Amino acid sequence: MPTLHAPTAAVDRARAGWPAWRDARIARVTGPEGNLALVETIWGARVEDHPGSVPIQRRDLVTGGVEHGVRRFDADSPANRHFAGIDAYPFDPAWVVEARFVPQDLPRQVAFEHLRDNGLTRDLAVPGDILFTLDGVDYALDAFDDDGTLLLVFGDETNGVTSYGAGRFLIVPRAPGADRVVLDFNQAYVPPCGFSGQYNCPMPPRQNRFRRPVTAGEKLPLFRGGFQAH
Repeated sequence: MPTLHAPTAAVDRARAGWPAWRDARIARVTGPEGNLALVETIWGARVEDHPGSVPIQRRDLVTGGVEHGVRRFDADSPANRHFAGIDAYPFDPAWVVEARFVPQDLPRQVAFEHLRDNGLTRDLAVPGDILFTLDGVDYALDAFDDDGTLLLVFGDETNGVTSYGAGRFLIVPRAPGADRVVLDFNQAYVPPCGFSGQYNCPMPPRQNRFRRPVTAGEKLPLFRGGFQAH
């Protein structure tokens, strides 16, 4: 079990907020621009050529230049029509864990491999180390800055067995200047690429892989009629 438990008040808040978080996840993935609604990603396209689409950009891994494109969403997508929920582990207070956060004076760039980049990596800004001990093993996790939010991409021994094979995501709330963070693994969630093959998700780097199963949080999306998200 985790060796550094969160304060009782934090565990109580996590338990009380878990049902609402589950409901919000369903609303988010099934929304008009939710993960299930993404039906097409077109690089090199312009929004004006695809009315109703959403502009996106990425950095070309070979040239380093910025590449523009669009995403097209359909609220009545096959994935949305066949969606039956998200399987999850029961809430477990033992997986509400307190950790130390050690900030960097300047965010360091950490290489993350993405699911559809054929083994190449993209550097993402990591503002500090998340440190804690689990079953006698010391971890120093890298959560990257996702538009001002700490996003932890992690793997564990449930991946490909009871949870999504490529790993899971976890938002890590942090108050400005705080040297402690709470990791509520009950809110670990299936990344966007688990709902649509049009996403290119970052994968857990070696330092973010647990040497045991993390039996908390979401497992897998559920679909009716044998539908496959990819």
